Amino acid sequence: MDTLTHALSGMLLARTTAPAAPRPDRLDMRSRLLAGFLAAAFPDSDFVIRFFSDALTYLNLHRGVTHSLPLLPLWAVLLSFAFALLWRRRYPWRAFYGVTLASLFLHVCGDVITAYGTMVLAPFSDYQMALPAIFIIDPWFSAIIVAGLLAAWGWRSRLPAVAGLVLLTGYVALQTWQMEQARDLGARLAAARGVAAVDVVALPQPLSPFNWKIIVRDAHGFHVADVNMLRRAAAPEATGTAGFFVRLAALYRPRNDLRWNYYPQFGSGEEQTAVARTAWQAEALAGMRRFAWYPALHALELRAAGACAWFSDLRFELRAIRNPFVFGVCRDGDKGAWRLDRLEG
Repeated sequence: MDTLTHALSGMLLARTTAPAAPRPDRLDMRSRLLAGFLAAAFPDSDFVIRFFSDALTYLNLHRGVTHSLPLLPLWAVLLSFAFALLWRRRYPWRAFYGVTLASLFLHVCGDVITAYGTMVLAPFSDYQMALPAIFIIDPWFSAIIVAGLLAAWGWRSRLPAVAGLVLLTGYVALQTWQMEQARDLGARLAAARGVAAVDVVALPQPLSPFNWKIIVRDAHGFHVADVNMLRRAAAPEATGTAGFFVRLAALYRPRNDLRWNYYPQFGSGEEQTAVARTAWQAEALAGMRRFAWYPALHALELRAAGACAWFSDLRFELRAIRNPFVFGVCRDGDKGAWRLDRLEG
């Protein structure tokens, strides 16, 4: 989830849990909201890793120790001390601790419900938890938070904030239900088409809460379809002059008229497959093997003096948007060492 939405969710939670009666040892409302905002944004401070490492290292470490549930109490203490200093000791650090810990926990929950994966047990385990019900940038999710905050400010009451948090929980529950419906649809259609499915997943997509990507894995690759769970008829085909959002929306078809695309994990053809398999196992691509959950060959170049093979993770493959996470390896000659390469553009 984007950092601004995380920060605003911390404000909403801070407003929801604010005590009814002010006391000298408690934060005033403005301080409480600001502390919730900053604390809920803090876990994404791990972006600084990018300045000291390559892209794949960052992608594998992102949502790590700053998102760890066992470490949240420690982060809450450190942030509470920092806030006490920032507020020039107007409040003791303990006054910040409750709202800080709750906001940090809410950030982790907000990331877990996306498809990226969150290492909730770091550094003790690299297990990545993901219950992908919400797209990583969801304007509807963000709008509910903003509406709750504005209504609470306008009415000078926490009840609208409570209502916003309840509505937000209901929205996530609805999306979780839709995820299961889309996954069941994919499993049924795969069986009807005679696909020997190894795994079936449904991932949230942009623009609409009803847009989903269904991925059916078989022994050699992935069958992928984009579905709008509410649409009853296909949208008109987008022309070359159509706007970006029109073209993107047209990709998502009604559940009874899906178009399946097949992504072989290592391409097709004996020579292509052999080179792609060898490239995928290269030491230089170890970071991509850790990062990609649904890896498929993106492009392959066979040259007289060597070869290049790039792979993408289908979690981030949107046919109307360039996939930012396409990594591969290149080598000179048939026996040269593979070197990491990122496909740009």
